[in-house]
Amino acid sequence: MIDGGPLRPDPASRWQPDGVHAASRLFDPNSVASPDAAVFRAAPISSAVIYELHIGTVTPEGTFDAATRRLAQLADLGVTHVEVMPINAFNGTRGWGYDGVAWYAAHEPYGGPQGFARFVHACHSRGLGVILDVVYNHLGPIGNYLPDFGPYLTDLYRTPWGGAVNLDGPDSDPVRAFIVGNAVYWLSTFGVDGLRLDAVHALIDMSSVHILAELSEAVAALSVRQGRPLALVAESDRNDPQTIRRREVGGMGLDAQWADDLHHALHTAVTGEHDGYYVDYGGLIDVAGAYQRGFVYDGHYSVHRRRTVGAPLHDVPGYRLVTSIQNHDQVGNRAVGDRLTTLVAPELVEVAIVLLCASPTTPMLFMGEEYGETNPFQYFTSHPEQDVADAVRAGRREEFAAFAAFSGGPVPDPQDPATMERSRLDWSRADTPPGRARQDLWRRLLQLRRDVPALRNGRRDLVEVLAVDDERLALLRRDEDGSGVLVVANLSDQDWHLALPDARWRLLLDTGRSHDAAAEPEGEHETCVHGRSASLWSMDTAGHVGPL
Repeated sequence: MIDGGPLRPDPASRWQPDGVHAASRLFDPNSVASPDAAVFRAAPISSAVIYELHIGTVTPEGTFDAATRRLAQLADLGVTHVEVMPINAFNGTRGWGYDGVAWYAAHEPYGGPQGFARFVHACHSRGLGVILDVVYNHLGPIGNYLPDFGPYLTDLYRTPWGGAVNLDGPDSDPVRAFIVGNAVYWLSTFGVDGLRLDAVHALIDMSSVHILAELSEAVAALSVRQGRPLALVAESDRNDPQTIRRREVGGMGLDAQWADDLHHALHTAVTGEHDGYYVDYGGLIDVAGAYQRGFVYDGHYSVHRRRTVGAPLHDVPGYRLVTSIQNHDQVGNRAVGDRLTTLVAPELVEVAIVLLCASPTTPMLFMGEEYGETNPFQYFTSHPEQDVADAVRAGRREEFAAFAAFSGGPVPDPQDPATMERSRLDWSRADTPPGRARQDLWRRLLQLRRDVPALRNGRRDLVEVLAVDDERLALLRRDEDGSGVLVVANLSDQDWHLALPDARWRLLLDTGRSHDAAAEPEGEHETCVHGRSASLWSMDTAGHVGPL
């Protein structure tokens, strides 16, 4: 109760067992102390493979405990980190988590703080790091009582989701401390290994020290105290290299950021879609550009945005860019949440998988992608308030005006429980022949990333494009010792007779041939790249490359 007003939950409540409007419950952080916290070391971002999941739909039960049953499969696949979509408490029982209002409390329907602690421990026991998605740029529309306690929001700025957080106005210091304290809480109390920071471009901060720099400094200090690596990964649509440059050279000091350009280029290449923001991308030509420059838009004019976007990455290594061919945004923010699996033929999905895994970036899978899930991932909410529910429905319909040609039908009602049910994974597909074959492809590719130096070095400057047009791509990724991997993709229906550069070559993988074909002997030869296929070829250190 504040000044005799209505009762409010603790703004930093660690436990909201009865929802975001009810009383807070005391929670002892010592009760979730993990025995592995002092010994587990997550893989560095430079060798990471990330798997994004939503706790509520990754299993039929939709709980932390149920999700642990799938961890062994992910570890076997070659995943190093599980990235969990936001678990902070939000209004209602169903949702993506980006409308959270109790940032310190784990959503009770998932299992609350105790359940999350068990989940983190289970991940660590399987050798998997945990990256938690956190949202500091706005608060949800219902259940946000922070303004009752202080100037947590500001009228000076707006975000696409409502009022902006007060990061640089009067009395903003405690607000910034609230954010930094939240990050430290998840990392220290639960042993989380990293945070994914949602939409950092909406963290509007004119302070001398940006909140991201302050946050990265605090996390770096915690990493030293705990003696284990901790990672901060930003989502940003600005293509700003300063986000991931070191603080010592004027950057924000974050370890990595989501980079959508490779996704957009691959998506346009295999689907042919060019509406909405896809109008800016030219398929395989931009895939090659993303391999070499990291950002396709690194100071170029965007037709969709009607302005110049981005800046050159220069010496920033490619592994600091997290890339995907599917994620919750690029699937869930389509009108009907349709996956790439249902948009194009399986052979073209496989080409996209190879081009993702062979890139000098950090690959990320979206849950179910490893076996070819076809169920959609749709936007769902469960606001009990009728006016809020109606507003969410209307806003969702209006959002897709630019994508009408590919909407696939009416926009699903976010408030309908069936929308969430349709979004649950169907794990039975993983045990079908196509499901097992798709998992085997991912497993082989991720193993090659670990074993082949040219595929794990993150060196964009050692990428040489040998041939590229709308349907065909051949490029070479080298290592410092002169060895290399030839990456070849053919999207057309016609075979491509490709004269391999002058070197000794060994076929590593070809989606257009049987698994046994990878055992071909080394030699100099012309190869037939079958239609709708991709292949990887290893070159020895004595190899000399000439023009194709």
